[in-house]
Amino acid sequence: MNALRSFVYVILFSLWTATVAVVCTPILFGPRRWSHAMFNVWGKGVVGLLALVGVRVELRGREHIPTGAALVAPKHQCMLDVFAQFSWLPANAFVMKKELAWIPWFGWYGKKAGAIVIDRGAAAKAMRQLIREGKERFAWGAQLVIFPEGTRQLIGAPPDYKPGIAALYRELDVPVYPVATNAGEHWSAKGLKLKPGLIVYEYLEPIPPGLKRAEFMRILEERIETKSQALLGN
Repeated sequence: MNALRSFVYVILFSLWTATVAVVCTPILFGPRRWSHAMFNVWGKGVVGLLALVGVRVELRGREHIPTGAALVAPKHQCMLDVFAQFSWLPANAFVMKKELAWIPWFGWYGKKAGAIVIDRGAAAKAMRQLIREGKERFAWGAQLVIFPEGTRQLIGAPPDYKPGIAALYRELDVPVYPVATNAGEHWSAKGLKLKPGLIVYEYLEPIPPGLKRAEFMRILEERIETKSQALLGN
């Protein structure tokens, strides 16, 4: 049954994505805010279609969703963690690995919306680029989304928080908004295998700027991991 649900959703997801991508192509020649609006509509569709296959998505902590310049640090368990943020962040800019930038339409729209495209193999150079371009995005008032662990993690895997988020926190001097989730319970880490139930994304109390690196990383990991663990079984 879950295999059938997954197959149906793949078809719906693909049709929705292709339709939005092609119909909205002229947006690539317009201002940045048009791309943000397109991603918002597309993200809402991606999330909304899940209800047709028995997966509901609930957003909690709405009072903590930033509307101006901020760092957003979500737990990363599946692809939906990327798509869902488009639904509620008004001017999001993602940190995107260079391989994704080559995907037709998705990469084009991402770069138009302000995504920072990095080569994860060039550690020091990528870090300098993150800081430089992060400052540019904040001048626009963007919400810069970076996954602290860098890649998707299986539920139950030991936390593996990378130094990139700490460097941005120090250099950009803005609050960080942690986001907890249980998405990996209902959407597989690899591919698009679905299990019915409730996916929760919860924006947590922001971490103010100015903390020492070790203290910041401790608080960030503690908040995200504690709440994500508490959400399991929803």
